[in-house]
Amino acid sequence: MPNADVIGLGKSGLAAARLLARQGWTVTLSDAKTSDALEQTRSLLAAEGITVRLNHRLDPSQSQSDRIVVSPGVPWDLPMLQQARDMGIETMGEMELAWRSLSDRPWVGITGTNGKTTTTALVAAIFQAAGFHAPACGNIGYAACELALAEKPPDWVIAEVSSYQIESSQTLAPHIGVWTTFTPDHLSRHHTLANYDAIKAKLLHQSHHQVLNGDDPYLRRTGGDRFPSACWTSVQGKAQVVAHPERGVYLDDGWVMAGGQPIVQASDLRMVGSHNLQNLLMAVAVAWLAEIDREAIAHAIQTFPGVPHRLEHIATWQGIDFINDSKATNYDAAEVGLAAVAAPVVLIAGGEAKAGEDGAWLQRIQDKAIAVLLIGDAAPSFADRLQQVGYGAYEVVGTMEAAIARAKILAPQSAANTVLLSPACASFDQYPNFEARGDHFRQLCQTHL
Repeated sequence: MPNADVIGLGKSGLAAARLLARQGWTVTLSDAKTSDALEQTRSLLAAEGITVRLNHRLDPSQSQSDRIVVSPGVPWDLPMLQQARDMGIETMGEMELAWRSLSDRPWVGITGTNGKTTTTALVAAIFQAAGFHAPACGNIGYAACELALAEKPPDWVIAEVSSYQIESSQTLAPHIGVWTTFTPDHLSRHHTLANYDAIKAKLLHQSHHQVLNGDDPYLRRTGGDRFPSACWTSVQGKAQVVAHPERGVYLDDGWVMAGGQPIVQASDLRMVGSHNLQNLLMAVAVAWLAEIDREAIAHAIQTFPGVPHRLEHIATWQGIDFINDSKATNYDAAEVGLAAVAAPVVLIAGGEAKAGEDGAWLQRIQDKAIAVLLIGDAAPSFADRLQQVGYGAYEVVGTMEAAIARAKILAPQSAANTVLLSPACASFDQYPNFEARGDHFRQLCQTHL
């Protein structure tokens, strides 16, 4: 039997290990961490014939591996993985493994700096309203390999695909590829903007159809020549749709137009924020390319409940809305979140800071935030940046518990309309992921308000 090593004992790694085992591989799953929960998982997998090594880093020179599969959080340029490739060991990401098992199914691959999650959830809702078994996977919903393991295979695979997953997926070729936005992000991992761009573009180049956001300045400037047959979307009307207006999806007098035909009224989408109109257009563009009927599209949009952790309304207390935007893990997403809610705002921000341009975010804080409560490792540096731009209404509170307690005092005193968790940071300093951070915010609100 061939030998496979899987790196990372998260949801993706577990699914990859189980899929490989089902395909007849002898599987060893390793993780650099250890904990009681991981020990329990190790015992469970041992009963399935899968070896788990905790507090362990794979050494390819000491391995008998014929294939290495990595979870999305494992950097693709790790020296260990480069060594494995130099040795001729096949290396791939978990999503590539899923693609190889499900390449007979049509995929929608949705990537971009911001807007991926909402667009993916909308696309999945539309396809499901049309009667397809089309679960969301990747960065939301299921791990991609979980769909390959499922007893009932999907009719369509609707995948939110991060740059991490694209760079480790050599042959992933969706039927429809979507590029939502492009701004600097993950540069600590990808090092240069050009490299980050090339990774995103790779998914689109390998897709049969492309959908691009015509309102994104970078994509508008660089995408026309690279993707001459793309379907472009614009909230600014038909005149702004690039290259092929007859193939564009755009707003006209409050209607979403596709192929020159009205599909659904934009007001039917019950999500705050003008940015969500662009997400709506991209989702409709995908549905139009997949030849889904207008009635299914309209029904899905009218009943769409929104996305957890992205401008998610948690509670209204003393007339003040508490909103969870934990998914805003960079400056651009956090600026969009602030723009979408009612001022004045008490903002909770901070976490593990990322490289990026913070100017628009700082300006939006000055325009809309009556107070900023800073948590996590980034709190001191964020305080310095706010001080540099002349904004003094900030407090370093450290933890989410302290932020909620302080917000309960500040918001009524300052006549705030909104308390917004929109961190502009990754979560890994205090939480395993942005979902856990948002869940903690929700729990504290539900307990203490």
